[in-house]
This record gives sequence, C-alpha cells and structure tokens, in this order.
Amino acid sequence: MRRARRILTVVAVMVLAMVGTASAQTALSAQDVTDGVFGNSEGRAGLVQFAEGFHAQQDGHARHWNNNVHVTSTAEGAEGTTYLQLWNVGVRPQTIIVTGIYHDTLVKTADGWRFKTRRVEVDRPADGGQ
Repeated sequence: MRRARRILTVVAVMVLAMVGTASAQTALSAQDVTDGVFGNSEGRAGLVQFAEGFHAQQDGHARHWNNNVHVTSTAEGAEGTTYLQLWNVGVRPQTIIVTGIYHDTLVKTADGWRFKTRRVEVDRPADGGQ
C-alpha cells in the first residue's frame, strides 16, 4: 500500500510539474520541448524529423492511447513504463496499428521533469505472427 501511494505521489508530482511548467509560459515552441532520445532519433533535429515523417506517413489518421503509467524513482531521477495503443482512425471500423510498452528514463531539470530517453517495445504475437 505504501509503495502504491509513493508511485501515485510521484506521478502526481510529475503531472503537476508538467502542467505548472506549461501554464507558466505564454507560448511553447519546438525548441522548448523537443530534446532527448526516442528509438533511433536523438536530439531536437532527430526528433523533429521522426515526428514529421510519422505524421506524413499516417496522413493525420493516427491516434495514440496511453495508459497504465508506472513510475519509480531512481538515483538519477525516475524510470517509467506506459502501455501504448496506436489506432488508425482513417478507416471504418477503426483498427489498431500496433500495441506495446514505452520504457522511459526521466530526469529532473531546473525546468521540471523531462524525458531523457523513450524506447518502445512493440508487442509481438507469441506464434510469430502466423
């Protein structure tokens, strides 16, 4: 029970820090929020290139559904996992494109909590897709 309360407290603090940071600024630009590592994309330029390519490929029809956020403290900051569902909403019925788990490394900076890295572990069928 104590561990669950600690985890919920960390999540609440992270959410409040992100909300507080965003509301304290009048406007955000890509320079304010795009840094870190996601898969093979690293730094602002790499993340922007990935996001632009992904958006163009999905033609604006992709929706992310994230849930079951789990965050634990580490000596360097925190680690977290989040379930992922990626939906194609441009077809009827809507279909799930991929499911998986994000694995995050989080660090606390002078500007609040930030993602240091995010890696996605895509779910694979147990039978190898057959």
